Amino acid sequence: MRKNEEDQGAKLVRYVLGVLLGGAVALFTCFLFLLAASVGISRGLLGEELMYQLTIVGCVLGGFIGGMTAVKRCGSRALIVGLLAGAVLFLFLLTVGILFYDTAAPEEGGLGLLCGALCGGAAAGILGGKPGKKKRASGGKRRGR
Repeated sequence: MRKNEEDQGAKLVRYVLGVLLGGAVALFTCFLFLLAASVGISRGLLGEELMYQLTIVGCVLGGFIGGMTAVKRCGSRALIVGLLAGAVLFLFLLTVGILFYDTAAPEEGGLGLLCGALCGGAAAGILGGKPGKKKRASGGKRRGR
């Protein structure tokens, strides 16, 4: 096997582990936010009618922090890695929903959770990526050549 193929395999493993770790961090962050929101609702600081919106905000926040974790760990292809971390968050939430409830119907708000998780991951990919190379202004002759 060539060295290049070994490097590609190691890079793929690094990406997969980074995305899974980012999804786990996203799930933990989402649960912490939802715990704080539920305490706020139970103490009367927040209204019960805000539950769905707070759940979406939790998905966006979790997707963002998990996506940033994955992007920092992987190092390149930031947008794809961030989106995948958001998708892993949604799959984790779907799995938890199926384990604790009988059904997981998409019409009960699943589309909003998916969009929130993907938007948070995409924002992390856009903001957490390496800055691009700056181009020189081509307005004249080059000096010294």
